Amino acid sequence: RLSPEDIKKAREAKQLSDRARERKVPATRISRLVNFGGENDTLLKKMDSQGALLDSPFLSEANAERIVNTLCKVRGAALKIGQMFSIQDNSFINPQLQRIFERVRQSADFMPAWQMNKVLEEDLGPGWREKLLSFEDKPFAAASIGQVHHGVLKDGREIAMKIQYPGVAESIHSDINNLMSVLKISAALPEGLFADSSLEVLQRELAWECDYKREAECAKKFRSMLEGNDIFLIPKVIDELSGSRVLAMDLVQGVPLDRCVDLDQETRNRICYRILQLCLREVFEFRFMQTDPNWANFFFNSDTGQVVLLDFGACRGYPESFTDDYIQVVHAASVGDRATVLSKSKDLKFLTGFETKAFMDAHVEAVMILGEAFASAEPFDFGNQSTTQRVQSFLPVMLRHRLTPPPEESYSLHRKMAGSFLICSKLKARISCKDMFLDVYDAYNQRRRTLTGGGIFLK
Repeated sequence: RLSPEDIKKAREAKQLSDRARERKVPATRISRLVNFGGENDTLLKKMDSQGALLDSPFLSEANAERIVNTLCKVRGAALKIGQMFSIQDNSFINPQLQRIFERVRQSADFMPAWQMNKVLEEDLGPGWREKLLSFEDKPFAAASIGQVHHGVLKDGREIAMKIQYPGVAESIHSDINNLMSVLKISAALPEGLFADSSLEVLQRELAWECDYKREAECAKKFRSMLEGNDIFLIPKVIDELSGSRVLAMDLVQGVPLDRCVDLDQETRNRICYRILQLCLREVFEFRFMQTDPNWANFFFNSDTGQVVLLDFGACRGYPESFTDDYIQVVHAASVGDRATVLSKSKDLKFLTGFETKAFMDAHVEAVMILGEAFASAEPFDFGNQSTTQRVQSFLPVMLRHRLTPPPEESYSLHRKMAGSFLICSKLKARISCKDMFLDVYDAYNQRRRTLTGGGIFLK
């Protein structure tokens, strides 16, 4: 159980950041561009003339504050990307840049009441308040794409209403370009990380997150897939108060996972086991995954022992043609079968077959390292593992010699899997993952044998 201090921290975590201010959302592409360029023009010119941002004197506290201020003000896709980078391991991106992103992870300004009411009336009609017993005009949370308000239904149920900022859906492409203009000049990101194909996938996924009707359907699908499961809790969608830019769901209680670092080892192990097991089930059992591993999307309720799942905007499905080969890659890595890792990676189009030996060796070795957690029946110590650093050592070769972008499905999948591993690392979990994976693997093969009339799928 959580102590009174933990509960106090949990309540504070649901409040707006101390940094948050009430500021109108720049809703047009031109106004958003002005906000990007206006506050950062001098900084960008200095960086452009001096070269690398992180090797220059211009990333001072004041300039870092300027970048944070701009992202929190414009919100939208640019802030979303910043938040995504904040949950990467600090060996993957420059620590100074990560500190900037960490400051925006839970921060965003909130829109004034008149702008918020305009969105609600356009989406739900002028009589939306009549469906509620009460509604708080000031949000209790503000994120990259929308802000969240407390409401009470006439039957007394408490709900959370997420209201999208105006203009963010229409400005995804320009927002990404604006943010890249800040980051590319500095050469602060690893070379090749944001190739054109990567940006195309990212823009498509961000567009999904701006479609609250789609998110509502994804939440309902998850409730259906996990029906009868007492380990996870998914809030119920309130259809009569939801639309394309407004999403109402039951208000749930719990503590964000980054507030669970001081819980006892057994509880942290149990939380992480469930998170990682669900990650495997999503891709190999449901073939439908919530792909955003942000800490704030997972709560722990100490009273019920449940993990609460939130925010279903970043959901996607995976075809069997992909998961059939991908599960063989993971299995091969867990048993040390390098030949199968290589052959199935070619089947998945991670490689063309014409890469240099140095690239193929680096790719296989990186996959083998990632499979170590599933290789031993002994508890894997996530708190003391060096997986990310070791994989990082192969990136220069892989980025220099890569001939083809990874398959589209892998971008969000690897983001979720890496995020799940990072959660386990931050909570210093020590859990046995071999049987967890083998259970999922055996069940997958059993389903395939059933579908193919008893044919052998296991290789």
